[in-house]
This record gives sequence, structure tokens and C-alpha cells, in this order.
Amino acid sequence: MASYVVATAFPYLYQNPIPLYLSIVSPVYCAEKILAELVARIQVAASQIAPDFELILVEDHSPDASWSEIERLAALYPFIKGIKLSRNFGQHYAITAGLDMAQGEWVVVMDCDLQDRPEEIPALYQKAQEGHDVVLARRTFRQDSFFKKLSSKVFYRTLAYLTGSHQDESIANFGIYHQKVISEIRSMRESIRYFPTMVKWVGFRQTTMEVLHAARTEGGSSYNFRKLFNLALDIMLAYSDKPLRLTVKLGVIVAVSGFAFAIYTIVRYFLGDIIVPGYASLIISLWVLTGFVLSTLGMVGLYVGKTFEGVKQRPIYIVEKRV
Repeated sequence: MASYVVATAFPYLYQNPIPLYLSIVSPVYCAEKILAELVARIQVAASQIAPDFELILVEDHSPDASWSEIERLAALYPFIKGIKLSRNFGQHYAITAGLDMAQGEWVVVMDCDLQDRPEEIPALYQKAQEGHDVVLARRTFRQDSFFKKLSSKVFYRTLAYLTGSHQDESIANFGIYHQKVISEIRSMRESIRYFPTMVKWVGFRQTTMEVLHAARTEGGSSYNFRKLFNLALDIMLAYSDKPLRLTVKLGVIVAVSGFAFAIYTIVRYFLGDIIVPGYASLIISLWVLTGFVLSTLGMVGLYVGKTFEGVKQRPIYIVEKRV
């Protein structure tokens, strides 16, 4: 009975009973032209660690022919497993789909754009053998545009302030993780997913290692300012109640200021300085207080909305095809 409950709640644990030593998970989006090179370089790097490894490519409903290329490569390389999602769920949801299928004792997560260099995988593994459960790749010299680096810095600084935790903009998804870390992350089935924050939350013995960051060879980043803002808002609502605390503090400041202004106005009235009540002060007070009330309601509404999404218990992702 107990095993049935576990299998129903976490079916990925029963998908492949054959243990592997190394799994590599890579979300795929608009990567049709570089997948062949990615697979070839990963094969060389992973073979230095273990002969039994798997490469899980999760196609996040890309508009190009990435899935057709995954199918072609899977027919050539037996270590490739492909997953095609039914729609574009987002990078971190695609990572979750790959992690749910990963069977390796060690799991590498990396982007498909070749900016995360597969040649760094053996070095990450060697670092992990020093007694670490997580080794995160720190990109020393990021080969990104000025806007991408600026927006990333603003994003991580804001996230660090709102969540109250240290955030390093040079660290993303690339790293190697022990299966016990991945198992705990897989057990976190909340609807808002952000892999680096989840890794930080589960803990274990974590360290970082500097790696080279390659320039993008094809296309551009799918993260624009709007997507970064929405991602930051989702993470903020999922991992922190600081916005509500800031709203309470702002409310106290406004209330104290209003009380002080009221005393000041009463004193002036009894001194005879106020003959006709001021129209300007009335309008300003109405606008400030109304704006504050609306922003407070909006902030609470966002939290209620995210709670409503969570209680629906919809699947985190939907798989359309597998190879």
C-alpha cells in the first residue's frame, strides 16, 4: 500500500529502475542548429566520468525544429532521452521535467546554448568528489551583452533584497548535484519553479567553482525585461513575505505622518493661522492614501492569486512526446 502511494505521488521514481551513475539534464528552446554539437561535446565530457550516462533533452515547445533534431539524434545515440512538453512552460519547468526522469547518482544541469561548456563537467565532478553534494559553476567572465549583464545584476540584487538571502549573478543553473539533493528538489511540487533558489533552500554541502563562459553562437536569450520582471515577481511571491512586511511598515509611516500632520493642523487652527481650510492638503492626502490602499490591496491580491494557483494542484508540466 505504501509503495502504491509513493508511486502515485511520484511516478518518476518508478520510470527506470536501472541505476545510472551520471545524468545530464538540458532544457531545449530554439536550439535546432546547435544540438548536434552539444550532444557530441557532452558525449566526450561524460565519457571521462562514467561509461553509463544519460542525456535528457527537454524540448520546451520550441517554435523551430528542435524536437525533430532531438528525435534524429536519439536514433543515433542510445544515451539520449527526449521529452517534448505540450506547450511552453518555461525553462525551470522544463528542468523539473528532466529531473523527474533523471536516474543518475550525479546529475548535471546545464543550458543548451553552449554558453555552459560541456568540457567543464569533468572538473565539476572532480570538485564534487572532495566531499560536496552540490558544485555550482561560477561564470568568471560572462560573454553576454551589456543589457543582459545589467538586467541580470538588477534582477539578482532585487531578489536578494526581497528574499533576504545572498544571490550571486555569476551563478545560474549549471552545476553538478548529488541524487539526494535532486530527490529533495523533486519532492518540492509547488507551482512556482526557480531552480537556483530551490537548490539554495534544500541546503546540503554546497560549494562553487569558477568556469569559463562561452559566447552564444546561435540566436539570443529568450529572457527580455518583461520576462525577467515577471520571474522576479513570481519568485518574490513564492519565497518571501517581505513585500507584505514592507507594506505594513509603509502603512505605519503614513499613519504616523498623518497623525503628526493632524496635530500640526489643530495647533495652527487654535493659533488662528488657518482661516479657510486648504484645498491642496485635502487633495494630496486623498491621492496619497488612496494610492497606498490600492497598492496594499494589489499586493495582498497577488499573494491570494498565487495561493489560488497552488491549491488547484495542476500538473507542473505536461509531456506530449518521449523518445
